[in-house]
Amino acid sequence: MRLLIVGTLRGQLTTATKIAMDNGASVTHAEGNEQAMAVLRGGKGADLLLVDVGLDIRDLVMRLEAEHIHVPIVACGISNDARAAVAAIRAGAKEYIPLPPDPELIAAVLAAVANDSRDLVYRDEAMGRVIKLAQQIAGSDASVMITGESGTGKEVLARYVHSRSARAKRPFISINCAAIPEHLLESELFGHEKGAFTGAIARRIGKFEEATGGTLLLDEISEMDVRLQSKLLRAIQERVIDRVGGTKPVPVDIRIIATSNRNLADAVRAGTFREDLLFRLNVVNLKIPPLRDRPADIIELAQHFAKKYAEANGVPARPLSAEVRRVLTTNRWPGNVRELENTIHRSVLMAQGDEIGAEAIVTPDGDRLDLARTAPAVAHATLAAEQVTRALVGRTVADVERDLILETLKHCLGNRTHAANILGISIRTLRNKLNEYADGGVPIPPAGSGTADYQRLATAG
Repeated sequence: MRLLIVGTLRGQLTTATKIAMDNGASVTHAEGNEQAMAVLRGGKGADLLLVDVGLDIRDLVMRLEAEHIHVPIVACGISNDARAAVAAIRAGAKEYIPLPPDPELIAAVLAAVANDSRDLVYRDEAMGRVIKLAQQIAGSDASVMITGESGTGKEVLARYVHSRSARAKRPFISINCAAIPEHLLESELFGHEKGAFTGAIARRIGKFEEATGGTLLLDEISEMDVRLQSKLLRAIQERVIDRVGGTKPVPVDIRIIATSNRNLADAVRAGTFREDLLFRLNVVNLKIPPLRDRPADIIELAQHFAKKYAEANGVPARPLSAEVRRVLTTNRWPGNVRELENTIHRSVLMAQGDEIGAEAIVTPDGDRLDLARTAPAVAHATLAAEQVTRALVGRTVADVERDLILETLKHCLGNRTHAANILGISIRTLRNKLNEYADGGVPIPPAGSGTADYQRLATAG
């Protein structure tokens, strides 16, 4: 964790510095905004700015924005002056900390920035195989390509590889190739000289130089323009870069990790990604399976997030009910771990009683997750099953089974295939059951008007 402290606050920040260093942070000092900008341009970089509230924080925020430098600011003051705190937040600071510093508060702020939800939690064998390979190659300098759907945890795995490499004590620098406009990405990667283009008011060190000695993560590299890919290929092959507007190459010593949620082989065939660059990056491929393909991780992660957000929000830690476990493990999770985390965060805030129940597992719109993503006919069948089970006493299993099958068929408009899918049985088994009921004189719903009607019902609303 790289901390840049800006200002002096009558020596109080010296104590904050010691606390930060005791918690593993690398600390740099700057007397004011101008010196802080010089530090950031110079390649030392920072993960957090701790700034004297007496300085012009708005000016600092505007300078950072003008030069496309993204780093959070925490303001510090030697009093509990509410007006100063509010002014700092309005100016763009993320938080305000009163000084003299509370060691636990400083440690918590640093931990929040350093961890940033990057805990590697897994139990499923499918993920275990990926982690094992990551451990095997972590100590090398080989380039790594991490692939997987959005939200599977590609950056988390990249940080895991870095933390177990010989470069672990050196910088880990991440740049999202999809989030930066094409005309700015080259400068972000390789830096620029003063006057190289409009707005280049001073020399700026790019991510390659900032990451020297450590690891550079190129997140969503498939979004990089083909023309820039050729410059990236040269940087990887020759370990030198050219600043925009520069006149001589600059040597760099970095390990490259790249991520993509797309099939880069398809991108090569489409002409949007260079094949030679793919070969350079894909020395080792770590393919993270989607969450739906590693079911043992779902509950492990859910329990982790439930504990984490209970602590963060100051609410009691509640276990997951058996029904919630069923709901979570049967959901498809198109947003993967990111979606699961948000869902559990909501459930922690909404849960009541001694455990987290199914009523707290809801979508962002407030709909119950166990019903929200199913077609109305499926939801109907679920409710029918609940109604049937309430009156089980005094009835045989065969009677209950018959009623459930017929009710499900009714709500599928007689469509045998869809009813069988909902019931989890084969179409042949369903037909045999219906023939058995018909032979016993039980009325059977007609086949109806087919799949089209069912689909109209399933998508209605």
